[in-house]
Amino acid sequence: MNRARNIVALPSPRRKPAARVAARGAAADTGPTERIVESITTAIVERRLMPGTKLAEQKIADIFKVSRTIVRQALNRLSRDKLVTLEPARGAHVAEPSVDEARQVFEVRQMLESALVRRLAATITPAQVAELRAHLADEQASVKRIDVSGRTRLLADFHVVLARMLGNHTLADLLTDLLSRCSLIALMYQSAHSAEHSYDEHVAIVDALAKHDARAAQRLMEDHLHNVERNLELDPRVPDLASALLPKD
Repeated sequence: MNRARNIVALPSPRRKPAARVAARGAAADTGPTERIVESITTAIVERRLMPGTKLAEQKIADIFKVSRTIVRQALNRLSRDKLVTLEPARGAHVAEPSVDEARQVFEVRQMLESALVRRLAATITPAQVAELRAHLADEQASVKRIDVSGRTRLLADFHVVLARMLGNHTLADLLTDLLSRCSLIALMYQSAHSAEHSYDEHVAIVDALAKHDARAAQRLMEDHLHNVERNLELDPRVPDLASALLPKD
């Protein structure tokens, strides 16, 4: 995988990721530290920052016109969220999740989200179903126009919107952070699970929720997450050294 070794220019976000706004509400901190955290997180989720990318403090400070102290605060926040690694002498880099971490993240998501949809199926309202249908329409539009960054964000936001509908902002925050880590995992291990498949599976989940079918919604969510994880290359084939080095006949 080709990895950029210098920080890419991070534009001031036109809007915060919908998932994070939905989860944290209007009272969210909008100071310079938060703006840097949001911009780097969005760049990771939308696949504009690759695992291993160096995050040079001075470069980021110049981009956002802030002090390096503010940048360091943002990088420390991102490090606590497991999106950035901080190492003495090497500085900050976008995290490179291990295979074990990837499996653990999906295990946590399975536990959280299967319970989430089971509960939501019992309480979901027609207005919430309509909101989900509107979100699905946005997903479909972004898939059709091959808007990679837009569809990546929307496909992730879907899961946080479900949590917000339960009124549990702590759960929504947790899922937001887990989904950001999943974006890095997908970049590291090259998921073959297409956006079209994710969209279709989201449609099936919403259909089950609309029918208040908790059992089907739970099964469909578990299958969806299993399919995404299964299509990650978490067990790459290690070639025989001779076959790798010697030319084929």
